[in-house]
Amino acid sequence: MTQQAPIHVIGGGLAGSEAAWQIVQSGIPVVLHEMRPVRSTEAHQTDKFAELVCSNSFRSDDAEYNAVGLLHEEMRRCGSLILAAGDRHKVPAGGALAVDRDGFSAAVTEALRAHPLVTVEVGEVAGLPPADWDSVVIATGPLTSPALAEAVLMLTGEAQLSFFDAIAPIVHLDSIDLSKAWFQSRYDKVGPGGTGKDYINCAMDKEQYQAFIQALLDGEKGEFKEWEKNTPYFEGCLPIEVMAERGLDTLRYGPMKPVGLTDPHTGRRPYAVVQLRQDNALGTLYNLVGFQTKLKYAEQVRVFRMIPGLETAEFARLGGMHRNTFLNSPRLLDASLRLKAMPRLRFAGQITGCEGYVESAAVGLLAGRFAAAERLGSQPSMPPRTTAMGALLAHITGGASAETFQPMNVNFGLFPPVEARGPNGKELHGKDRKAVYSRRALADLDAWLGRPAAAE
Repeated sequence: MTQQAPIHVIGGGLAGSEAAWQIVQSGIPVVLHEMRPVRSTEAHQTDKFAELVCSNSFRSDDAEYNAVGLLHEEMRRCGSLILAAGDRHKVPAGGALAVDRDGFSAAVTEALRAHPLVTVEVGEVAGLPPADWDSVVIATGPLTSPALAEAVLMLTGEAQLSFFDAIAPIVHLDSIDLSKAWFQSRYDKVGPGGTGKDYINCAMDKEQYQAFIQALLDGEKGEFKEWEKNTPYFEGCLPIEVMAERGLDTLRYGPMKPVGLTDPHTGRRPYAVVQLRQDNALGTLYNLVGFQTKLKYAEQVRVFRMIPGLETAEFARLGGMHRNTFLNSPRLLDASLRLKAMPRLRFAGQITGCEGYVESAAVGLLAGRFAAAERLGSQPSMPPRTTAMGALLAHITGGASAETFQPMNVNFGLFPPVEARGPNGKELHGKDRKAVYSRRALADLDAWLGRPAAAE
């Protein structure tokens, strides 16, 4: 039997790694192109595949009541490499799935490099892929090399769309004063690999909180480059100081909300709280949740040491910011993620306008399956729109308005409405309604995959 021609995957991030894995599971060879370490980016620090450049959290792992948790489960059922590596290297994080970032990326890298159908080519693809690459998945993420981004945008006639993404600082555990801070998850919730005491909490009273907000406002920020100045922020990942500018209580109702927590040192709920989440398997590093920042490094150290319990904090990494780019996918891509102007190019991951690690990997999973199906002479099979993957795909390839398109996390608002009534005939709301969405999604996904229906 003649071996199939390879499919080229450009980019070894979450989406590219998942796309490559799905393709080789169909018996089709892949050439995986990664420009690091020959050419680095503003955010990456290693040459590993699927490096996590921001948070180490894949967010909620609750498949019954949370859309991203449902997406986790769908991807597991599809044989996702990213979720398998994440599950193998999870660290305590309440109801979330968080991972040891180094162990996770090492596992993804090892799996791909060891696969006999994967050939890794290191170097930048500068410009459009060669014409003899008849099937290409471009999964270059939010930090696409300028040459490739410019070539694609010239091909489509679009103006570049961009937004800022910010990185939160990481602190050494042994430098946190636990006589002031304490371990607790909100509402003592236990998640994968967790105990219900998975976050370190630093409480603030009203006076401390107000002084902290003023310090954020007064702190010296890094300067934007000329080409960055008109780039909007993504609302789901605002720098901490930008949130502070929106009003005195904005942070207290955002990442510093005190709900579900009791300070054991006082027996009361704090006025505001800073949470830190475990960042590695050893439990020696913790990141400041929601504390993405554009503050200059010296200012970060000064301002964040105002937080009770972090007065002598030692930082393994300080915060930073980089520009993300994405396509106007509802206008440019077809239903199977192919570029309408050049269908041999298929896009995956964050460059398509999905937001979040798991969403990016999920779109990579679909792009890989679609490309493999085409190579085998079949029409790509679309996941049902009632599934998390199908709802996300439908949104970015036409469900969203091309005029107002912005990056989007998966959420139940993207799903087709469901008839949800209880035994008394009354319409269900809240968690009960979400559970109906989730049950429908997994049943429809199993049917799509040809799996036996799960028992109720």
